[in-house]
Amino acid sequence: MSSSSPVPGSPAAPGRPVVPGAPVVPAVAAAVRPAGWRALPELRSDLRGAVVWAGLLGLSGLAVGLVWVWLAPRARFEVVDGGAVPLGRPSAELLVADDAVLVLLLAGLGLLAGAGAWAVRRRRGVTWMVATALGTGVAGVLAWQLGEALAPGPTAAQLRDVGARVTTGLELSSPPALAVGPFVALLVYVVVALFAASDDLGRG
Repeated sequence: MSSSSPVPGSPAAPGRPVVPGAPVVPAVAAAVRPAGWRALPELRSDLRGAVVWAGLLGLSGLAVGLVWVWLAPRARFEVVDGGAVPLGRPSAELLVADDAVLVLLLAGLGLLAGAGAWAVRRRRGVTWMVATALGTGVAGVLAWQLGEALAPGPTAAQLRDVGARVTTGLELSSPPALAVGPFVALLVYVVVALFAASDDLGRG
């Protein structure tokens, strides 16, 4: 009966002494390890790009804040003895409208961010998905803070100045609305990924 040929790289390979009971596992691990190390440059490359991508998305919140100031409805009042009288017929849903406008803007940003992240084919994966969520989250916070800073409400001194005309400021009454941007971005990314033809999401 002929014996099987020795496995290359194993303790029984030609040119190497045969040691009874020598394990083959270290040889197999040595053959597998280089493949894992080759993935590290790819991971580092994704991480660097993801940080830049998240930063760009965060800075886009400044533009969203400016648009919020421009589109959100505001009401004007005239200060009289004993209070302030509205000029015209302001809507009773002003605060809700402020929130609704910001939510729509953040949803639009999330839609663009999710589609944009997927469009970068060579970076598809969990790293960029997480960066997209973080970036849109930061953008929402920046938009909120910038909008309220550029459109503050009247001060106590202005409300005591009889005859002065004041304008209501922007105020986000529901901070959980800031989660809309990351939610939409992740939803777009995940839905598109479900229709990917290959396991690597078509990365290449």
